[in-house]
Amino acid sequence: MDRRANTSTNREERIHNLMAHVPYLRRYALALTGDPDLGDGFVTRILDDAMTADDFIRLENPRLALYAALNELADTMALRPAPSPRPVEAALAALPEDARRLYLLVSLEDLPLHDAAAVLGLPVETAVERLNDARRQVRERLTATILIVEDDAIIAFDLAETVRGMGHMVCGTAPTMDEALTLAAAHTPTLALLDIRLAEGDNGIEVARELRRRRFLPVIFVTAFPDELAKRGLEHLGPVIPKPFTRDQIEQAITRAVFTPAESGGPAAVSPAA
Repeated sequence: MDRRANTSTNREERIHNLMAHVPYLRRYALALTGDPDLGDGFVTRILDDAMTADDFIRLENPRLALYAALNELADTMALRPAPSPRPVEAALAALPEDARRLYLLVSLEDLPLHDAAAVLGLPVETAVERLNDARRQVRERLTATILIVEDDAIIAFDLAETVRGMGHMVCGTAPTMDEALTLAAAHTPTLALLDIRLAEGDNGIEVARELRRRRFLPVIFVTAFPDELAKRGLEHLGPVIPKPFTRDQIEQAITRAVFTPAESGGPAAVSPAA
C-alpha cells in the first residue's frame, strides 16, 4: 500500500473516531445552547470543520478539541441559553458563562477537572476555585425554604427532620392559620407542607388558598383526611400524602415539587434560600 493509500486509511479511521464523540457533543451542545435544533446545528458545523482540518484530526484527544470548538462557536454568536422554567437550568443560567461551562463539562460530561480546565483555557487552580463557587451557587439556588403547617408537634418534628435531611431549610412550623401566614410573610418560603385539620378549628385548605392568593406557593397536603380535597373539587391545590406516611413519600413529593417548573405566570417554584 502506497503512502497516499495509507494516509487515506488513517484519515478515515480518525474521522470514524471523531464520529464516536457525536452523542457527547450533542448532549453538551444542547446544554450549552438550550435549544436542540441549534445544538445539533453547532455539532454539524464543527464536525464539518474537523473532518477537513488535518491538524484537528491529528489531535490525540479530539473530544476535548471538539468541546472547545463548540464553545468558540457559541462565543462568536454571543450565545446564552434562553430563560428556562426548570430550576436546575435556571440555576446554571445564573452563573457566569465560563463557570456554567466548567460545571457542565465536569458534572454533565464527566470530564476530569484538568481536562475541563484545558477545554476552557483556564489554569487548574482557577478552575478549582470557579467550580467550587459554581457548585455552591447552584446548591443555594436549589435549596428550598419550606414552611410546615401541622398542629401535632411530633409529626411536625418528623417532617422538619426529613426536610433538613434532604438539605432544604425549614423556615418554621405553625399549628394555626394565623401563625402560618405570619411565617410565610416573614420568610417567603418556596414550598409548604400542610395538614388539613389544624388547631383552633383552622383548615389547611384555607391556608393554601390564602397563600395562593398572596403569591404562587406550591403546597403538599399531609393529612389523615386525603379525600377532603377531592370532595370539594380542589385537587388542583396540591398533591396529597395520606397519614400515616413514610419518609420516602415525603422526600419524593418534595423533590417533585422543587424540580417541577413553576405554573405559567407565576414566579419560579424555587428561589435562592433566604
